This record gives sequence, structure tokens and C-alpha cells, in this order.
Amino acid sequence: MNRLIVIEGLDGSGKATQAKLLASALAQRGIRVREVSFPDYDSSSSALVKMYLGGEFGDRPGDVNAYAASTFFAVDRYASFKKDWRRDYAEGVIISDRYTTSNAVHQCSKLDEEYWDAFLDWLFDLEYDKMGIPTPDLVVYLRVDPVVSQELMMTRYEGHGEKKDIHEKNLAYLRRCQRAAEYCAQRLGWRIVDCCDGGRMRSIESIQADVIGIANAVLSSSEEV
Repeated sequence: MNRLIVIEGLDGSGKATQAKLLASALAQRGIRVREVSFPDYDSSSSALVKMYLGGEFGDRPGDVNAYAASTFFAVDRYASFKKDWRRDYAEGVIISDRYTTSNAVHQCSKLDEEYWDAFLDWLFDLEYDKMGIPTPDLVVYLRVDPVVSQELMMTRYEGHGEKKDIHEKNLAYLRRCQRAAEYCAQRLGWRIVDCCDGGRMRSIESIQADVIGIANAVLSSSEEV
């Protein structure tokens, strides 16, 4: 079985936590599983990503256009796949915290909606066809209100908002990303997990149950083929 499952969502939505919990649950069932996360900050392949998010090309996300920014992240993913997890993917299940799907969400938000379809076609052709990295078998989108995610990030940074990158600190940008994510989820068939209830985050455990249920259904169907 070789499968790629992506956990996607806005900053502060709990992607890393849910990816780890899913990987652990699958491993306990005896499934060979590997976690990856993007950007790969431990690799030199993320140098341009770090410069971009650190504001070296401008302190607003739109200072770098959608196509240029996408290539920064795409090269990082390509290098990670070729050097690190290609063999694991061939032999098991990869759980990815972010993927090409993050380019879709964050970079669409810089464009007028009439250009979203053309950009998505270009993006997936670049990464999946021309670069040859795997296409996800499942994308789980953790839907969180940007106001709630901002509160969670302030907790993460212990009140030091200056530590946020140029994406995280821009609430208007994150709201545009949410609109783009909703569009991508509908167009591309992502599975949506609503992580908020009454303006507050649901428990990690209840979100985990939804994520694992969705993943199990996909893995079970693939085992039957």
C-alpha cells in the first residue's frame, strides 16, 4: 500500500497535532507510516521559503506574486521527496502536514477569483506532472475561523506576536486564505473537518476521531481494490 494523506488548514488549526495522532493510530494497526512536514525548515532547500516568510522580499504576502512564491515551496517539496521520503512512500503511507495544497490556498488568496482555476491548473501541473512528486490520495482540511486560529497562535508564541511570519500576522490575508481554502475544498474534493463549535475549538480528541474516521474509510477502500 502506498498512500499520501495530507492534513491541511490555516495557521494554528492543529495540523501538526492531527498528523501525529493519525500517524500513531495507523502505526498501532501495523501500517507502515511516515510523517513529513512542509516547509522542511531543517533542509537548505527551504532557504527561499524562509527568506519569503521572514519578510526579506517584502513585509506583505502580496509583495511576492503567487507564481514566484509557489516555486519556493515547490522546490522544497521536490528536494524532500527525492532525498528523504521517496522510498517510504513506495512502501507505506505518508502523512503530510501541509503539501502542494498549501500553495493552492495561500497563493490563490493573492489573485482575483476569476484567475483561481488557471492558477490551480498551473500549480498541479508544475508539482505533480513536471516535478513528479506524488499526488495526494486524501486531503483533510481542518476548518478553523481565522480569529480563533490567531488566538491559538498567540498562545503558541506566548504572547509575542512579533514572532509570527508575514502570513500569520496578517488577519485580512488569512481571511482571504479561508475563502480560497473553501473554494479548493469544494473543487478538489477535500474532506472538511469543522474544528470550531460556538466560536471555540473542539477538543483535540473529537477532531482526531473525525480525521481518523475519514482516513480509515479511504485506506479500507484502497485495501479492497
